[in-house]
Amino acid sequence: MNAAVLRKLDTGRPAHPNDLDRKRIERAIRSRQRYRYVSPDVTAVTGGYLVVSPCCSRNIDTEGGVIDVALLHHDAASAMWQLFRKDHNRGVWELHSSHPRLGSVTDVLNADPERVFWQ
Repeated sequence: MNAAVLRKLDTGRPAHPNDLDRKRIERAIRSRQRYRYVSPDVTAVTGGYLVVSPCCSRNIDTEGGVIDVALLHHDAASAMWQLFRKDHNRGVWELHSSHPRLGSVTDVLNADPERVFWQ
C-alpha cells in the first residue's frame, strides 16, 4: 500500500494537500527552465496544489499580475498525479499529463519545452 493511502487510513483525512508535499513542490520548481527570476507561490487546494506566478512575459496579463501556472491534483483512487495547464483564453484547466510520482510531475513542469505552463 502506498504512503498516501496509509496516511489517509491513519488520519481519516485525504493525503493531499499536505504541507510536506507543498514544500517539496516549492523546492522543486526552483529548478525550472523558464522565468527563473520570478517567485511562484504554491498553495494547497482540494486534492492537490496550485502554482501561481507573476506574469513577467506579459503574454497573459499585460499588467504583469499573478497568473495560474499549473494545477497538480492527486487522484487517490488511481494513486496517480494529474498535471493541468491553464487555457487562459478560455479560463479553464486542461489535463496535460498523468504521473505515478510527484517528482515526475515537477520534472515536466520544470522543463516545459512547449511553454504551456510558464508563459
